[in-house]
Amino acid sequence: MNKVTVLVEGYAHPNDDGSYTASPTAALIETENKKILVDPGTNSEKLLEALKAKNLNVADISFIYLSHYHPDHFLNIRLFPNIDIYDGGIRWSGDKEYFYTGFLPETDIEILKTPGHSPEDCALLINTKDGNVCIAPDVFWWEDGKQNSDTIDDLLNLVDPFATDTVALLKSRRLIIEKSDFIIPGHGKMFKTPKLI
Repeated sequence: MNKVTVLVEGYAHPNDDGSYTASPTAALIETENKKILVDPGTNSEKLLEALKAKNLNVADISFIYLSHYHPDHFLNIRLFPNIDIYDGGIRWSGDKEYFYTGFLPETDIEILKTPGHSPEDCALLINTKDGNVCIAPDVFWWEDGKQNSDTIDDLLNLVDPFATDTVALLKSRRLIIEKSDFIIPGHGKMFKTPKLI
């Protein structure tokens, strides 16, 4: 059975000097024979400490999955120079590109096209013993201390200042709410998906 672990909980906040500090949730998916790192983020120290706490090192990771191409989600790929990189439809192995659709190859992990925050954004739907966990980086986006994920209306009406297509984003949010039991957002705490009663 698949297992999902949050390695580093994502964060995002402005600083007094006008800069911004952000790194997404880095998650580990363990299948029967693979260890998949999702969105390794920017904070290399936190990521390496989290892997070490699970008795893992860089060589134990089967491949990296990137949800979308905002740099805060992928800068730490530099820690894994010899590992294949996947996105919502392509695997990069060195200079070769392999195309796939529907599921991550050799897994039952479903890829959900979730544009809106960015055009290429794709979430992952993972069946676990606790239900369907959706790793949905930045489909639901908030700064530290502003997470509001208690109701469906909270999630659907959330304003994303970085959205590229608000109509597509709303459709993506509805899809994730419909399919998931738990949601791991790009920044903030994992939460149980609210449902209509």
